[in-house]
Amino acid sequence: MKLASLKRGGRDGALLVVDRALTRAVAVPEIAPTLQAALDDWEHVCPTLETVSKQLNASDVENAFPFDPGELAAPLPRAFHWVDGSAYLDHMRRLRQARGAPMPPDSDRVPLVYQGGSDRFLGPCDPIPLVDESWGLDFEAEVAVITGDVDQGSPAERVGESIRLVMLVNDVSLRNLIPAELAKGFGFYQSKPASAFSPVAATPDELGDAWDGARVHLGLESRVNDKLLGRPEAGEDMAFGFPDLIAHAARTRVLGAGTIVGSGTVANHDPARGSSCIAEARALETLDGGEPLTPYLRTGDRIRIEMVDRDGRSVFGAIEQEVIRSVTPD
Repeated sequence: MKLASLKRGGRDGALLVVDRALTRAVAVPEIAPTLQAALDDWEHVCPTLETVSKQLNASDVENAFPFDPGELAAPLPRAFHWVDGSAYLDHMRRLRQARGAPMPPDSDRVPLVYQGGSDRFLGPCDPIPLVDESWGLDFEAEVAVITGDVDQGSPAERVGESIRLVMLVNDVSLRNLIPAELAKGFGFYQSKPASAFSPVAATPDELGDAWDGARVHLGLESRVNDKLLGRPEAGEDMAFGFPDLIAHAARTRVLGAGTIVGSGTVANHDPARGSSCIAEARALETLDGGEPLTPYLRTGDRIRIEMVDRDGRSVFGAIEQEVIRSVTPD
């Protein structure tokens, strides 16, 4: 089952069921007005949503309409909780090696996460506003899951059953603002503006054998101005699976239904597969003995992030965004 949210319908959008081919959709207000409402009552509404999904895939829904990613908000236009991890240690290692910094202690045993802003997310085709190009605008292509309720202290062996949906993320970053923020010892804030998400979120069964309960074993492709930057395999070299990340986040708190947990920037040990963000491409250029040549994003630049299945079909639809100049109010 694939779900999306129309922009119209208020701040939380209007819930849609989308067909597997990403060609047709149907609104289901009589089942749940929003995705958050569906997640809050998942055990009750999920079977009904699945029935609609089967009918839609069989072209047996009269009020279906053409699927248009440009009309969509993020699957969850806002969320109560957004926690992003850094599960790909090769990505972390390259960035730190390039600036001569060691890896964090126990980084191979304890996940690294931060809590980001979640009161407003960008839709899959929304522009990325940029006030100042010197801030070093970057994208980060990731996989994320949306959970149901998770009890505090739940072990990784148990939290897998709480994973409701899977989707893609562009975790927007302002690289040149990060060092000063981290140096103060209080973490990201201004350097992490609104993230964007794929057109649809899919139930894990939609992924077939590409989903092993913890990881998505498909390539994640990133393009900048139509030029391929990377296509690493998301299930490979992911040191911590989603159950590990969820359990880590829930160690000291309850996670409410609708919590989004990101994987961190997807990266493989083999650098030939390319990068899922510009910072890593620049790090590889530095480690290769040269100067970083790949520029950060500028006004007018376009990014595209997409994952296709083994038959070449888009799983979640593409995140397609353009950087636009944003002017701050006087």
